[in-house]
Amino acid sequence: MNEAIEQLFDEYMKERRYSRKLSDVSLNGYRYAFNLFMKIMPGTELIDLSDKTMIEFFARLEKRKRTVGRGEIKEGIKKSTVATYRSKLNSFFNWLKIKGKIKENPFTFMEYPDVQYADMRYLKKEEVERIIIAMEMKINWKNLFVKKRNIAIIQVLLCCGLRRGELLGLKISDIDFGRRELTVRSETSKSRAKRTVPLNSSVMALLEDYRNELKRKNYISPYFFVSENGDKKLTDHGFKHLIDDLNKRTGVKFHAHQFRHTFAVNVLLNNGNEIAKLKQLMGHRDIRMTAAYLRCLPTRALRQDVEVINLENLY
Repeated sequence: MNEAIEQLFDEYMKERRYSRKLSDVSLNGYRYAFNLFMKIMPGTELIDLSDKTMIEFFARLEKRKRTVGRGEIKEGIKKSTVATYRSKLNSFFNWLKIKGKIKENPFTFMEYPDVQYADMRYLKKEEVERIIIAMEMKINWKNLFVKKRNIAIIQVLLCCGLRRGELLGLKISDIDFGRRELTVRSETSKSRAKRTVPLNSSVMALLEDYRNELKRKNYISPYFFVSENGDKKLTDHGFKHLIDDLNKRTGVKFHAHQFRHTFAVNVLLNNGNEIAKLKQLMGHRDIRMTAAYLRCLPTRALRQDVEVINLENLY
């Protein structure tokens, strides 16, 4: 029987959802990579899966034109993007091999891309300051509630290192104002691991101020960050609109995930590069994921470490 590759992928996804208990965020990443592969390589069947097929896929991906930002046409993809798609598809291909559906994983004899870490760029102090000042100075927020909510959102991203889905999934019960802690539930975490993040004083003040606005409006939604259009959870679209607006208003070209990178780098720099603590705060499964941030540290932060290297100090 010539089984359809789409049907097998659905079985693979079902297994990862219910056996591996992967989060929706992780599953969506696998689904996106597979759907893109089938879009770029339409009509592909199991018998077609080979290293030549995958090379052709990445070649077409490299030449594909796409619209980004304000109508800008771009072509080509980053090494990190190639690595991401390869990682997602490789997992599926390994599953196919284990199940006896294919003889060999097409990536077996293909070299892995040498990934650089430019995509993990953190926001510099002056960039964060421009974003914060723009939010505080903006006079055409729809109302005070929206202003306080948006300022709280950016500060939680900056000072807690949350992913977008974790932030939007926050419930009122996830914030312990007495203990000054924020809990990321396993169902919203990409790693499916529950974690607790301490809240610093500045973030606490902003969250309490925003919570008072929620009470004043008599909102009863269980979610902490709610829509300006009613008593309901803030959507991905609403969140994206906020980030896009700040990009235009500040001239700082950034994406929300860069706040997570900024959080990670600053935790490392202010705590003597204690990577085990950062791993816990970031909610990583594997410390190798956390270690990647060591490659992002600014050169100026390393200067003091090399200043002590001289003839007199050698061991």
